[in-house]
Amino acid sequence: QVQLMESGGGSVQAGGSLRLSCAYFGYMRVIYCVTWFRQAPGKEREGVAAIGEDGTTRYADSVKGRFSISEDNAKNTYLQMDSLKPEDTAMYYCAARFGGCYLDHNYYTYWGQGTQVTVSS
Repeated sequence: QVQLMESGGGSVQAGGSLRLSCAYFGYMRVIYCVTWFRQAPGKEREGVAAIGEDGTTRYADSVKGRFSISEDNAKNTYLQMDSLKPEDTAMYYCAARFGGCYLDHNYYTYWGQGTQVTVSS
């Protein structure tokens, strides 16, 4: 069984930064991808950043150069968000799957409960 738990959300002014964390609980992963998604009210869930087993990363065009995904030896994953904009306001989720990385939420089996990020202008 795999469980994920996000933390680190909050409210910040435009131009500010936040660091989200995704804690992993479960058996040792063999082949996996962890991806951060976000969903604003009335909008589709959007893939933001992904990191694969070999450390390869992928980013949505809307966050390239501003967001950075990383992981530690304990299999926890982080999303550093800089130069935040009001349009980054959303509920942020981390998700995991066994296999390659996709920015499409339909590929993911395991999800956290989400953490809210609000960016004011």
